[in-house]
Amino acid sequence: MASVQDLEQHRAALTGHCYRMMGSAADADDAVQETMVRAWRGLGGFEERASLRTWLTRIATRVCLDALADRRRRLRPIELEGPGTVDDPLTDLPRGRWIEPIPDEVALPADADPLERVLLRQSIRLAFVAALQHLPPRQRAALLLADVLGWPAAEVADTLETSVASVNSALQRARAKLAGFGDLPEGAASLTAAQSALLDRYVETFERYDIDALVHLLHEDATLSMPPYRLWLRGHENISRWMLGRGIDCQGSRLVPTWASGSPAFGQYRPTGPWALVVLELRGDRIAAMNYFLDTETLFPRFGLPPERPPTVTARSLSASRPTDEFGRRGPSIGQNPAGGSECPPPRPARCS
Repeated sequence: MASVQDLEQHRAALTGHCYRMMGSAADADDAVQETMVRAWRGLGGFEERASLRTWLTRIATRVCLDALADRRRRLRPIELEGPGTVDDPLTDLPRGRWIEPIPDEVALPADADPLERVLLRQSIRLAFVAALQHLPPRQRAALLLADVLGWPAAEVADTLETSVASVNSALQRARAKLAGFGDLPEGAASLTAAQSALLDRYVETFERYDIDALVHLLHEDATLSMPPYRLWLRGHENISRWMLGRGIDCQGSRLVPTWASGSPAFGQYRPTGPWALVVLELRGDRIAAMNYFLDTETLFPRFGLPPERPPTVTARSLSASRPTDEFGRRGPSIGQNPAGGSECPPPRPARCS
């Protein structure tokens, strides 16, 4: 019979699956914990007709569907209303309503083959996870089991306790819905040499707080969002005015690189301490979105970021933060010196929870 250690070997795969379903790292953790409890209690009924991971994923899918039955879907600020201006007031989103980032290392199974790892990393991108939340939960589950995990329709039908015809119909509708979102920003697995150079320049402009140079690294329609605030901005002029106006107090910030939801990210430290987890989304050789998540009390420990502003970041730690590509090679570095200023939201009256 399988042991607790056997179950734990599949935690990362389950976490990634639950994150795609729920849109939240914290909710994914809760779902995985409930999955482990149910699995341990039902271990005597595991007949080994399928792999242990498949059996656990079935349980996890049902746990997520149960949890989603009475919850509103999570969204990103850009999906709630049109872009704002630098003079707009700041109001909070309801608690638990925004898509949260997740550390790559806790959501990607170490035993995945190289090509599978690329697909799994792409499937935890913020834009993709946000798009998934527009699907009804059962459609979402069908799509993830079939198109991300590669399950046959019959196995998906067994998990969802429905017919193969119903699964195929759900998949057709889900794929059509996602196609309506167009080209999504690219994940870290697709970084090119040009994108690596782009990130180096991005860090350099932070260090010098050269906003004119920084906005030239952005797409013309690039966005800046700041969960839990509803306000978001679009375009060079608005972003530049924000950084040079209400965000100017962050001049002198230090950036510590990490990876979040399949994308390059930074822990941002103002001179006074932790401020935000910044997750970048890339499209081609430009930055398409800058997402600032302000709940540092929760996010910094989750991402292994230091609680205090570090004096420097070594080349070794930068190298360790880079993901591997489909051939197991380290991805491009994100700058060689993360010290310096960066754009930031205005001072928050109270830390978000």
